Parts: sequence; C-alpha cells; structure tokens
Amino acid sequence: MQLRIYITFFLLVALSACAHSENLPKDTVETRFTNPVWDGADPWMVKQSDNYIYCFSSNNGIAVSSSKFMTKKTEAKSIWQAPSSGWNSNCVWAPEIHFIDGHWYVYYAAGVSGPPFIHQRAGVLRSVNDNVYSEYEDMGMLNTGDDPEDSSKNIWAIDMTVLEHSDKLYAIWSGWLEQVDTDATSQHLFIQEMENPYTLKGKRVLLSSPEQSWETGGPLDLNEGPQVLKHDEKVFIIYSCRESWLKEYRQGMLQLKNPDANPLDPESWIKTGPVFEGNDSVHGVGHVSFVKSPDGTEDWIIYHSKKTTEPGWDRDVRIQPFTWNADGTPDFGEAVRAGKELKRPSGEVEIEQNQINQ
Repeated sequence: MQLRIYITFFLLVALSACAHSENLPKDTVETRFTNPVWDGADPWMVKQSDNYIYCFSSNNGIAVSSSKFMTKKTEAKSIWQAPSSGWNSNCVWAPEIHFIDGHWYVYYAAGVSGPPFIHQRAGVLRSVNDNVYSEYEDMGMLNTGDDPEDSSKNIWAIDMTVLEHSDKLYAIWSGWLEQVDTDATSQHLFIQEMENPYTLKGKRVLLSSPEQSWETGGPLDLNEGPQVLKHDEKVFIIYSCRESWLKEYRQGMLQLKNPDANPLDPESWIKTGPVFEGNDSVHGVGHVSFVKSPDGTEDWIIYHSKKTTEPGWDRDVRIQPFTWNADGTPDFGEAVRAGKELKRPSGEVEIEQNQINQ
C-alpha cells in the first residue's frame, strides 16, 4: 500500500511539472533549418532595415510579407489585384519590389490573356508612402520596344529588375527581339537607362543572347530572370538560362569589367557560366535573389527548384549561403539537397531568442 502511495505521489508531481512547463517561456530556439523553406517560384526577397520583404504573385495579383527572419515567411498581404480588363488583366508573373527614393516600386509582367503567352509586358506599381503595406498606384506599362515614341510598337518583356549605378538607374529585363505570334520564341536580356523609376529613357540595348553551349541545347534557348549582385566595387548580373520547365535550368553571370565601364555597352560585360546549377538531387535551379544575413556578415542566395525531374513548373523555394572567390566573383557552391540541415543565417537565432524572452 505504501509503495502504491509513493508511485501515485510521484506521478502527480511529474504531471504537475509537465503542465507547468508548458506555460514557461522557452529559452532556446531551433538553430538549424532545412530546405525547401516553402512552396513557390520566382522568389524575390530584399532586406530593408531589419525586415525581409518577400514579394510574389498570388491569385492574379501581387502580395508581400515582412519578417525578421529569412527562413520564416509571415502571413502575406495582397497589395494589388489585376484589373478585370486591359493589358495587365491576366498572367501576373515574377514581381520584384524595390525601395527607391522613399517609395516602394513593384516591377511585374502581365498580359491581356494567355496561353499562348504572347502578350506579356512589363508594368510598375508605386507605393503612396514608405510603408510596404501601403496602397499602390499603377504607374502603367513600360515601353520595352525599339520606338520610344510609339508604345503601340511595344515588345514582349518579363522579369524586369533595376540597377542603380553611378547615380543612374537602369532597367534590365528579358524580352524578344521582335513581337511575334508564338511564345516558343527565344528570349534575350536587354538594358535601358531610366528617367525615373517608372519611365524608360532612350532606347533598349541588347545585352545578352543565349549563345554559349551551357545556355543552349534544349527546345527553346532562354536568357531570363536577371538579378543584380554587387560586391565591393564589382557589379554582376546573375540570370537564368535554358528552359524554366526542365531540370537543366541554371544560372549564368555577366560581370561589369570595371566600375567606370558603361553598362549600356555590351562590350563592358563579361559572360561566365554556368555559375549555379542543379545536381542529382536538386533540379532546375533558377530565378534567384540575394540578401545579407540579419547581422550583415553572410551572403545568401534565394532560388526556386523543381520538385521532380519531369517537365513542368511545380517548384519550391530554397535558400543557402554563398561566399566569394579571391578575385571578387561569387562562389555559389553546390545546390544543397532537401532535408540537409543548415545553420540559420547569422544573427537570426539571437533575434528570435530576444523575442521569446521579452
């Protein structure tokens, strides 16, 4: 009888301790994470102050989320919905958000209809203030054709990004040489100076075509998804090539020869590749963006990859750190397989620890 009383007493104490511990604040957080971090494609992430802003297309519109953590996306809020009619009423693709001169600008592609996806053009939205969740004004379609005076001759364009260099602003995008009636058309990279964040200036310049052996070889040769990467005084454009729906999708690189070189001169750029590609366990890496860790000591690449080797656009989002070579060029290393544990970005654990202990 006495033994039974002791056992009952210890069980009650243990249960009470467990119940009490559930109400206690945790003093530790997960220090590692695994890829993929979430479903999605064309990931665009930018660090503004202490927040990571993530922008993506959703339900024929554009949404953003803001988080203190690179590895944890918060609940997203819709900032723009495509109109019921007009040039940008369908096929909202790959938006990017940039903070320029006190406003957020969202560059996106859309078309009046599709498929076939022959109507895609580049548009831009502007926030009414410096709050990423503010209302956005539709600043219209950008003229990415060869005639700046005649927007009716506009030409297919997607994946627009911006380069700020030597106090000038440049638009870089993927487009066609001329407007045609089939989306089975090769894509090229173009660059053009901007008068302001929503107006192009001068004429477009053909910057890169899929000509190298590592850019070609499939059913359709593409250069798309250009992204700007800077390191010290060096300027790079990391872009996607091969076919976005195949496992061979990969990254090439353009490097500005020197800080004083003219970005509008194709001879100012050196092409190298592939600089990042898939392997036996990671397929079709593409459409990247770049951010610093919370404490600013590490560089990270955000990218999407295919979930299978089968043709298609079923993709998820992954992140991993990268380093720099002795010559100042990026070393993206090997795409990390799903499930492999990685250390969380430097400074992220401490931020979460502080939040829990407050």
